[in-house]
Amino acid sequence: MRSIRHGNTRSARATWLALLALVLLAVPAPASAEEIPAPTVRVKAAAVPIPGFPGTGNFYGKGADVEATLEIEGSGYGASAQNPKGSPPPISAVNIYLPKGVKLHPSGFASCAEATLTNVGPSGCPKKSIASPRGSVLGEVTFGAERVPELATLQAFFAPGGGLLFYTQGSSPVSLEVVSRGKYVRSSGKYSWELQTLVPAVATVPGAPLASVSKIHLKAGAAYRSHGKVIPYGTVPKKGECPKGGFFGKTEITFGGTFGGDREFGIPPKTVTKVIRVPCPRR
Repeated sequence: MRSIRHGNTRSARATWLALLALVLLAVPAPASAEEIPAPTVRVKAAAVPIPGFPGTGNFYGKGADVEATLEIEGSGYGASAQNPKGSPPPISAVNIYLPKGVKLHPSGFASCAEATLTNVGPSGCPKKSIASPRGSVLGEVTFGAERVPELATLQAFFAPGGGLLFYTQGSSPVSLEVVSRGKYVRSSGKYSWELQTLVPAVATVPGAPLASVSKIHLKAGAAYRSHGKVIPYGTVPKKGECPKGGFFGKTEITFGGTFGGDREFGIPPKTVTKVIRVPCPRR
């Protein structure tokens, strides 16, 4: 009896090990932090008219919105049997450098508190605090045991004390509401201002890989009228301030990081820098 029981135990153990091996072969092992390559980033940006305000756009010294698209390609994060190559690692910070000569005019605009966006949503914000129409964020989230795409909206609001609040909202396949804060600091050399934005870690399933981003599109800027005059939030540099070949712009995107709290990503940070040239206005 004892020998039969021993034999049955060895047989069951061998079967269990064989099944485990099949599972391990079917599901790729997660990449270590060092194996996650830095993503590739493509950036497009242009000064465009502010809706409802004729005469604004890519003109010297005039008010304008900035329309930007960021496309991110990467792998090594959140690999699964469905997606063995994985996704780009999650974004933890985005720094945007505006060209030298750009002027900001924050006076006269209202602001929306972070608590309002968190507890009420955009409907609780004053109309004059809206810093952009709704843009979009295309990302990847963990849903169940799979990694799936999710398209969310992105909108900017003027923050108390200056800077911007970015409100991201998604509803399918998972419900997301994320607020990121950006502040302007003076820059130098080829740039006038730097918008520093910290992004929180977004978990959709406890213990699973965090949400990643593959594309961002946003048109930011605003204006109002005072005594018949258009007051824009930002203006294009004046004539003579545009260097040959166009204005310089720069984007720095940090992926991952071990910052703690709501910005704990669990992997070492990697920063990708992209310098772009924006054509000078024709007139």
